Amino acid sequence: MIDISISSLKTATEKSDLLNAIFSSRPLKTLLSADKSSDVSEQIKQRQGLAKLLILNDERDKGLLLIQEAYNLALLKGKTLDAKNSLIQLIDFYKSKHENEKIGQLYEGFLQKLEGLIKADTTLIDKKLFEESDNKIKQLEQEKKLKDKLINKKNSFNYFLIASLIILLILIIIIIKYSLTVGTKNKKISLQSLRREMNPHFIFNSLNSVNQFIAQNKEIEANKYLSSYSSLMRNIMENSNKDFIPLQKEIEQLKKYLELEHLRFSDQFDYEFLIDETIDTDSLLMPNMLVQPHIENAIWHGLRYKEQKGLLKIKLKNKSSYFELIIDDDGIGIEKSKELKTHNQKVHQSIGINNINERIALLNDLYKIKIVCETINKELNTGTTVILKIPHIDKI
Repeated sequence: MIDISISSLKTATEKSDLLNAIFSSRPLKTLLSADKSSDVSEQIKQRQGLAKLLILNDERDKGLLLIQEAYNLALLKGKTLDAKNSLIQLIDFYKSKHENEKIGQLYEGFLQKLEGLIKADTTLIDKKLFEESDNKIKQLEQEKKLKDKLINKKNSFNYFLIASLIILLILIIIIIKYSLTVGTKNKKISLQSLRREMNPHFIFNSLNSVNQFIAQNKEIEANKYLSSYSSLMRNIMENSNKDFIPLQKEIEQLKKYLELEHLRFSDQFDYEFLIDETIDTDSLLMPNMLVQPHIENAIWHGLRYKEQKGLLKIKLKNKSSYFELIIDDDGIGIEKSKELKTHNQKVHQSIGINNINERIALLNDLYKIKIVCETINKELNTGTTVILKIPHIDKI
């Protein structure tokens, strides 16, 4: 096998002389230009290309030298692919000359050097690493696209879920608000109903009193009673839709009511109002018709049955955050009154007390206040005291 290497010559002059002996000056200049380059693959390719030209120009021996040079340079520099291409050129060359022995020698020599050549060829490793890296990059890009797609789907679902939750929350708020509004209206209706429930009984008692005056031929008293009664009823009807009225108006209504009751039971009790001067009766508000049933109970179930003339006191005491309205009588007391009552009277009084308690509970719940009602039975059946504790309220 031919093993002549142009790169093995030590000086540029030696290279030039040998190449001038091989081929013309034009290919030599091209080859020398490639030798100046640091790109070994370029040097090998120039030799392979020039070798083809020489063979086509019937300068086969000169072409063989360049192919052999390219092959040796590729083996020396560890260029596997370039060595393979040069080997193919050499085999083609010897096939054309039918030198099979040379072909076998070339195959054998290449196979012996192939393993070391591959190990030394960094371009193969770089290429493999590049392919692996490129595959990894492509895989990561695919994963990123898939991940982005999943994120977009997830975001779309999240947006839909958030929008649905917001709509649901708005609906819940609307429903709650509507329920509260309806609940408030129902409580106000219940409060009005309970308040108006007391009116028929009050009207019945008043008309019964007028009838009694007429039966006793007390025409003047009957006229006076009807006049006071109509004035009181006008005030009650004007304020019938109000949960709270000024304290001064409530006091006026109570005084008119007591005048009516005193006309009928003047021999059985007297009454007096004791009002703390520090209480601003014009600005403070009072639950409407909350006191009258207690005064009625005191007269009809306590003072009316007393053998001696009794006394009913209406007191208003001012406290730090509330005022006390006290209905105090020296009648026969709760226990004694129960013994004397008929079944119908007991039922009526129970209904009246329940009505008051329900109204207080509704007022407390509806207006977020704390009205307290306490009933005290005095010792030895000497009367009853009812204490109403009402917060200072100047507006609703």
